[in-house]
Amino acid sequence: MTTQPNPENADALPRGTRIGRTALRVADLDEMTGFYRDVVGLSVLSTSDTTAVLGVADTSLLVLEEAEDALKRHRSGTGLYHNAFRVPSREALGDALGRIRDHWQLGGASDHLVSEALYLTDPEGNGVEIYRDFPRDEWSIDDNGTIRIGSDRLDLDRIEAAGSGGNRAPPGTDVGHVHLEVSSLDAFKDFYVDTLGFEVQATWPNAHFVSAGGYHHHIGANTWHHRTTPSDGRGLSWFEVVVPDPEVLDAVRERFVAGEIPVTEMDDGIVVTDPDGIEIRLRVESAT
Repeated sequence: MTTQPNPENADALPRGTRIGRTALRVADLDEMTGFYRDVVGLSVLSTSDTTAVLGVADTSLLVLEEAEDALKRHRSGTGLYHNAFRVPSREALGDALGRIRDHWQLGGASDHLVSEALYLTDPEGNGVEIYRDFPRDEWSIDDNGTIRIGSDRLDLDRIEAAGSGGNRAPPGTDVGHVHLEVSSLDAFKDFYVDTLGFEVQATWPNAHFVSAGGYHHHIGANTWHHRTTPSDGRGLSWFEVVVPDPEVLDAVRERFVAGEIPVTEMDDGIVVTDPDGIEIRLRVESAT
């Protein structure tokens, strides 16, 4: 069973909406590039003195921006809880587990009932999830219509056995979701649900999971560490929300303007900032 957008919510983002690239401000560009290449398995698509773009095939997924103020210490403000790289198969997840065990340290693993997930932390303290989804028709829906997301023990032996020794994330890998640390779940919901147009799919204690098109979540948000100050420049720089057509982008722009939320126009879309100072870039799927 799968969920569908609420037909009574005309402002809901449609199926086909997805997360695009994410960007991190980093202190050591070489070290961070090596981590996302050798452990996560992304390919280096381009580099400059201060940036590196990584992804799969010709698709960029992660931008690393070297910045002097990106100190190697845990931030105090809101921002990234983890970037979640979604792989297309258990085999690919097993390969990721092998790379983590060969080059890094696994921080955790969970069977979420909708997905199988591995967790780790990059060299500068940013959370990373690598996961694969179960088929949608295997997801469980609670009586109130929300998706049941659990946190059960993951059988790592089964995951490891599925791997084939691959050293790169395969085609079809993308950024399935981003999970944020926010100062207020009410403010998060006002911005991401009531204005931007995501729908709440599941809730945990002090956490919301929202999505478009009935996905289990494109964005997670929690207040587990009680962050109270705005995003302070370290870690997450920005992330993209990609919508399927220009009409959707126009409608979102109108809602931001009506809500008196400043909108900056870009060549391929718009930029807004959420209540915690996190930058979101919105563009249309066909834009490059």
